[in-house]
Amino acid sequence: MKNNKNIAALVLAAGSSARAPGFKPLLPLGKGTVIEAAINVFSASGVEDIVVVTGHRADELAPMLDRLGVRQVRNETYQEGMFSSVLAGVKSLRPETDAFFLLPADMPLVRSHTITRLRKACLRTTADVIYPVFQRLRGHPPLISANCIPAILSWDRPGGLRSLLLRDEQTARNVDVMDEGILIDVDTAEDYQSAVERFALGEIPRQREIDAMLDAVMTPESVIRHCRMVSEIGRLMGEALNRAGSHLDVELIAAGGMLHDMAKGRLHHARTGARMLLAMGYPNVAKIVAAHHATDFMGGQPDEASVLFLADKLVLEDRIVSLDERFSECLMKYANDATVLHEVEHRLVTARIIRKTVEKMIGMKLEDLIRGKGYVASWTINKEVVQG
Repeated sequence: MKNNKNIAALVLAAGSSARAPGFKPLLPLGKGTVIEAAINVFSASGVEDIVVVTGHRADELAPMLDRLGVRQVRNETYQEGMFSSVLAGVKSLRPETDAFFLLPADMPLVRSHTITRLRKACLRTTADVIYPVFQRLRGHPPLISANCIPAILSWDRPGGLRSLLLRDEQTARNVDVMDEGILIDVDTAEDYQSAVERFALGEIPRQREIDAMLDAVMTPESVIRHCRMVSEIGRLMGEALNRAGSHLDVELIAAGGMLHDMAKGRLHHARTGARMLLAMGYPNVAKIVAAHHATDFMGGQPDEASVLFLADKLVLEDRIVSLDERFSECLMKYANDATVLHEVEHRLVTARIIRKTVEKMIGMKLEDLIRGKGYVASWTINKEVVQG
């Protein structure tokens, strides 16, 4: 593929949605619809030439697609199967197109960062097809070179586009992405309900994505156990604060807890982990991970970063402990290093301020909150938490 910007996107929305709980493109998703989410994944990553192939109930889709400013191509033979829609879409591509994405409209969970990664990979390879891969599984959308268009238009063998691309496997390249959405479609009522829940998470990574990230950077199991406990305590505090009137993103706190030490053992691990997360496409998680080691909270409403900061300071390895116990080793270790000691003492003071603020807002001691959720077995907090 050439170094250029002439990349288009074909979104296939011609099918009859036979097994879905309604016409899939127009099913509600977030503040919009499934088809809008599929289109937005491309527009958000800078793809300007977006073509939607319609067929079944095309007249219902047309006004929305006009409003979104995308091109429409009607496939009059959509009942012949998806490959007929691929052909209709490919025939509509502009002559200057150098490559095109291909995405079924019922796959609205693909992240825009994945599209960006594939576009960047396109500039560094001569491969005719670039696939996004999550945990060794290829997904959608592939990025297909215009070099393949003549073969696509003349292909008449069984298996449609998949069989054609498999025939030319030697010209393909895989690109790893931390995006489970490349594998998820909306085919049944259960799929749709799951998609609604996943879409609500926004840019927050899902559990399989979190697991893949930790595996990719080879985070030790002992660190993962610590992260899991921090995540649970952070979620617990976030939910309690929301019941008291806050508006925290609890899923963001929980994800930050799972990923805050992903770079543990590396220099400046908080900033290093944040850079990794930015590169993977998760800027909001990166922001609170960067702040988990040090924060300037001095009162007011706790945000997600300060809740994560406190949760981390209440967990030593995978045990819930007092702030005194959590900081005792560092205080002794750096007793003769005034600069570092000052930083450690500042973090301890900050943690105490956050703890007192949280307890005041939720109307109970953290000891009672945590014990009430079944963490008694690992509870080793002393009276420092009870009395503050």
